[in-house]
Amino acid sequence: MKCVIAGAGVAGCIVARALARVPGLEVICLEQVAASDHSESGTGLNVGPNAVRALLEHDPQLHAAVLARSYLWHTWRISLTDGTELFRLPLSQVADNPGIRIRWSELYTALRGEAAGLIRYDTRITAVSRAAANGRLSVEIDASGQPERIDDIDLLVAGDGRYSLVRKLLAGAPPITQHGVVIFRLLVPDTSGGLVDDYEQWFNGPNRLLAFRVPGEAVYIAGTFPIEPGAPVPDSARDGAWLASLYTPHARPPSAQCAWMIEQIRENVDNIHWARLQESPPLYALPDAPVLLLGDAAHGMVPTLGQGATQAIEDACVAARLLEAGLREPHAEVAALITRFAALRDERIRFAMQFSLEASDTLLAGADPVAGTLAKTEPAFLSQLERLYRDITRV
Repeated sequence: MKCVIAGAGVAGCIVARALARVPGLEVICLEQVAASDHSESGTGLNVGPNAVRALLEHDPQLHAAVLARSYLWHTWRISLTDGTELFRLPLSQVADNPGIRIRWSELYTALRGEAAGLIRYDTRITAVSRAAANGRLSVEIDASGQPERIDDIDLLVAGDGRYSLVRKLLAGAPPITQHGVVIFRLLVPDTSGGLVDDYEQWFNGPNRLLAFRVPGEAVYIAGTFPIEPGAPVPDSARDGAWLASLYTPHARPPSAQCAWMIEQIRENVDNIHWARLQESPPLYALPDAPVLLLGDAAHGMVPTLGQGATQAIEDACVAARLLEAGLREPHAEVAALITRFAALRDERIRFAMQFSLEASDTLLAGADPVAGTLAKTEPAFLSQLERLYRDITRV
């Protein structure tokens, strides 16, 4: 049998590593960037306790490799930009273990290092077709500028991100719902003198800053502000002074933490990566084709609770265990395995997506961040958060 994996990202590497253990299964993981190219991953991310637990249970060696490049995430704190604290939650109250804080590039380095030998870099899929005779797939690829073709594929795993080409080629581009919030991301050297460490958020009206320290003497800063759904990012946002003004309180001076972050935004506006608060409906399988979609390729979700990469890891751990066991069987049925994966993950993903969207209420135009944040201290929210962090999908 032959399995091709599109994308050596979070999901692709975890699945490739597991499937490489299946006797008689040829595993090919295709990654469009060069092995040393981290140009799209120069930021940070927080990974929820649920994914950390899932990875530990699935692959302790891979878990150790990721944690070695991380800082633990113990506490979630929310304040106003003048320093008024609204919310402080030790994750131990709602989770079985800490989350982590890591650079995207370091996460890729850890995952790809443990999948060494399975990844073909500088290789991208350009077309996908299915043979009428046996139902197997073929992909046309561009390998370092040279066209090639891979035939007789029994399983194609799409882990190629929010703008998945595999999904687009076989099912069309997914409908995208924008929720009226601009997101920016920035990674800067840590010159804060210890002001920024564990995961924190700060509000000035609905305009929010988020920051935490990551290994490598750096701080990850993310900001949001409301915008009309579908409208372009305003030109004024490229002006450091204008952008910094969104987070500067009017009645009182900013806290020392926020004053430092505001200055970093002002000085590094040209290095900002821009995005939107948006999502697309879940899709794990494609009709009449042996294709399994994972992570952002399957379910682009809003990042408010940090569940994008987190759910990609959960996806991958479930898929890896299910496929590794199922494809060892003499007469493995790929379609049945894909159907079972979808049944295992659908309710969990829809819950994570809906809860993440509900938690975005304080980011929207006209929102009251004080009332919205205080509501997150109530049992209704905390019980949902506990469900998110403790209940992982097991095969």
